[in-house]
Amino acid sequence: MITSLVFNPGSNSLKIALVECKKDQRVASLGRKIITISIDDIGKEPRMTVTDNKEEDIKKTPHESSSSSTTKKKVEASDMKQAVRASLDYLRGGDSPVSDIIPSRLSFIGVRVVHGGSKYIEPTRVDDQVYRDIQDLEDLAPLHNRSSLSVFDALKTDMPDVPVFAAFDTAFHHTLPERAWRYAIDRDTADKHGVRKYGFHGLSHRYMLEQYAYSVGKNPVEVNIITTHLESGCSACAIEKGKSIDTTMGLTPLEGLMMGSRCGSIDPAIIPYLARKEGKSIDDIMTFLNKKSGLLGISGYSLDTRELVKRDDERCRLAMDMFGYRVKLAVGSYMAALGTVDAVLLGGGIGEDSPWLREAVCAGLAGWGLILDAKANESIEGMCRISQDDSRLEAWAMPVDEAMQIAHECMHKYMTGEKN
Repeated sequence: MITSLVFNPGSNSLKIALVECKKDQRVASLGRKIITISIDDIGKEPRMTVTDNKEEDIKKTPHESSSSSTTKKKVEASDMKQAVRASLDYLRGGDSPVSDIIPSRLSFIGVRVVHGGSKYIEPTRVDDQVYRDIQDLEDLAPLHNRSSLSVFDALKTDMPDVPVFAAFDTAFHHTLPERAWRYAIDRDTADKHGVRKYGFHGLSHRYMLEQYAYSVGKNPVEVNIITTHLESGCSACAIEKGKSIDTTMGLTPLEGLMMGSRCGSIDPAIIPYLARKEGKSIDDIMTFLNKKSGLLGISGYSLDTRELVKRDDERCRLAMDMFGYRVKLAVGSYMAALGTVDAVLLGGGIGEDSPWLREAVCAGLAGWGLILDAKANESIEGMCRISQDDSRLEAWAMPVDEAMQIAHECMHKYMTGEKN
């Protein structure tokens, strides 16, 4: 078994997982999460949630075992570096159930990095050059790349002897053909500034691809599927013979589907128009499009679909209707791009937990031969096929675990020699 510690930093949150992987495992879900930590509201009123997974058997879905126990506590975390140190202090402390593992039995550390540009197409051992390259990409993902850099800084001080790997969210999409990644603007200007579609959520899309292929007894290169990662940030991906050929997010994570607080794709002329009308700067408008749009902007209430579905006012209903419609549009366009599709996978928190969304998307695909199994759609637990057996096009609800995928991918890089 290979034991790793995985860090998944957000703009003001941090998720940590201690993961065991089998050396010969084919998919990430065959590993096991021993313990998970999440620290939320970093820099405000931070709190730590610890889940100790006591079950020893290997699960085929990323759901935690029924015997897991959860504790919550306040923690000092004024910034991301302090949050990393707080988590390490807990894991190595006397109250920790894994103090005998960290750091003595730890093989490597994996850290999610949102933007790796066009250079990084696989997990990479972090050194000074890799650090600088990630730093140079801050303009394209300022909140997230900066958080990853802070994690690296803390680990360099607190765990200097453990190899650290960066797992890039953009890496899976390096196979996009130029007709998909190039924008229809002057190519010399675009090339000068690296303006192109990069795509994101690659760790999630690869997880779904590999898990689906494994579950149906195929190799990833044998399947054509459409995957959807639906959480506060959302994206869809067209996968042909195991390779990403298009995805909805672009140069930055703002393009594409309607999201929790992000607008997704809009007419770019809206930006200078609003700047003039509102007397705001371009930066102000970009903040507006990133933080005050999407489900939150339309509903005027919340970005959380679990809250919106409980309400019956017109704005909330419209927000949900717009959200489902845009997911259905993306899936339909990728049906056309692929030509032949084996399955549509609905993943991420919203995809896993929202029967109404899955029904809305599947209803639009009846012409392609998708027949929804209404009972399965309403009563799923874990990975589940939600289309009927005689459906020509399959639909699946798919739990996704990015921490497990990071550990899985970094393990292969670690084992192939990039240890020192």
